[in-house]
Amino acid sequence: MDELTVGEVAARCGVNVSALHFYERQGLIHSRRNTGNQRRFGRDTIRRVSIIKVAQQMGIPLKEIETVFAELPVFGAPRQAQWEAMAKRWQVPLQARITQLQKLEKSLTSCIGCGCLSMKQCPLYNQNDKLADRGPGPVLLQPDT
Repeated sequence: MDELTVGEVAARCGVNVSALHFYERQGLIHSRRNTGNQRRFGRDTIRRVSIIKVAQQMGIPLKEIETVFAELPVFGAPRQAQWEAMAKRWQVPLQARITQLQKLEKSLTSCIGCGCLSMKQCPLYNQNDKLADRGPGPVLLQPDT
């Protein structure tokens, strides 16, 4: 087995060594110890860290990544079918996030686009907290429930 040091994995993946130690503590990646008690990682770790980075960039919480990774073999990269299952599992929440971001984009563009930031026309303006009955937080920008 072609094994890598923690520094080699960090350099290859573009993350700090401390991030790899954190991922290992969370059970997202796994290493073995050599005779000198140094961590050694399989090349599959590169793929796992890449999936973690992409998932986090897409806004997938680390707990959800942990849940999905718990279904994978401890050592070894996900097979094609496993990757497809992960992707399908994340499609619904990602689509909801995309919809929410598009709604936010439209609201901000219409407000900023006019140039005046009018409090009479701005969809974000909430005089006398008239939107309180619709719930807490920025209700105009929250996903529809």
